[in-house]
Amino acid sequence: MALGERWQLSVRDTDADVEAVSGKRIADIFIEDGEPEFRALEAAAVASALAEHDGVLALGGGAVLDPRTQELLGAYRNEGGVVVFLDVTLAHAAPRVGFNTSRPLLLGNPRAQWSALMEARRPVYEGVATLRVLTDGLKPADVAELIELELAALRRQEIEENPL
Repeated sequence: MALGERWQLSVRDTDADVEAVSGKRIADIFIEDGEPEFRALEAAAVASALAEHDGVLALGGGAVLDPRTQELLGAYRNEGGVVVFLDVTLAHAAPRVGFNTSRPLLLGNPRAQWSALMEARRPVYEGVATLRVLTDGLKPADVAELIELELAALRRQEIEENPL
């Protein structure tokens, strides 16, 4: 939201799209229909949003695990789009996520589950991202500013490496 406000762009969240299409909360989709159904809805939501939305797009944490989504994000990035991996350490994730029952993949031992998920997902996140921003201890407005600064540095580097 903060980045969209900063750049005066609309913001779209694929988790909200999934809930709107299904008429259910994500936790309910997991319980009633299973993770494979949720992932199919999520992949469709990401594909649709990338094709239709011209603004800031927020993806759920597992969205990039789908190979089709990875291809779409890679194509988007190769066409000049920016994919940002908002990284966070466990110490800072715990208060944000809350490790509660609304996170179906964190049932059981939430801290261990989160660590295992991040260990498996981190290489994928880094592989699709244009840049990685560590968000520990930062407010959304600070994260938006940091993304802007990192993008400016990346653009300067690209210009230096590829002068006219």
